[in-house]
Amino acid sequence: MSDQEKLLVSHCQKGDLEAYDLLMQRYEKKVYTLCYRMTGNKEDAADLTQESFLKAFRALPSFQGQSSFSTWLFRIATNTCLDERRKRQRKPQIFSLDNPLSTADGEIQLEFAGNEPDPLQITLEHELQKEIQELLQKLPPKQRAIIVMRDLQGFSYEEMAETFQVSLGTIKSRLSRARSRLRDLYRQREEQKGQSLHLKEKRGAEYEL
Repeated sequence: MSDQEKLLVSHCQKGDLEAYDLLMQRYEKKVYTLCYRMTGNKEDAADLTQESFLKAFRALPSFQGQSSFSTWLFRIATNTCLDERRKRQRKPQIFSLDNPLSTADGEIQLEFAGNEPDPLQITLEHELQKEIQELLQKLPPKQRAIIVMRDLQGFSYEEMAETFQVSLGTIKSRLSRARSRLRDLYRQREEQKGQSLHLKEKRGAEYEL
């Protein structure tokens, strides 16, 4: 942590609410983004962000600075999202098209040309978001969390190891399994699409006869 952040944390631990407001302003956007990626719902993300900061404030007296404040805070936010996911079925999440999709042939960057909105483009974009979201929803919660943190949020392996309180090797192994599972789900989806298209073409040929 920087000296300024250490000072803010120290003041927070003494009950200084203004100092905690400054910490919230510093990390609110990133914590909200993490919660939104995990839930896919703005209202849920806002609630979970507030809950995460409230939990962090209550737990501040026990924070000893063994990890950075940000890592400690993101651990609380991640666990808060996972706990909420266990409680109830999650609502659909919007997947950002700014991030590449991992496939068996490597990463695919999703791009749309042009500046003006196009009805067909919007329709295709929504369909793609829906399909990708369905794939992510099929991942176990912890695998989804690790994909979100690494591939969507850009957390380092070290930050993730501190967040989940496991070794670097464990993080890399879990991430590899999560990516492999996502690729398998993607291939299965593409195979199902191919089979469906083949059946439609076959039925069309029968009608022509």
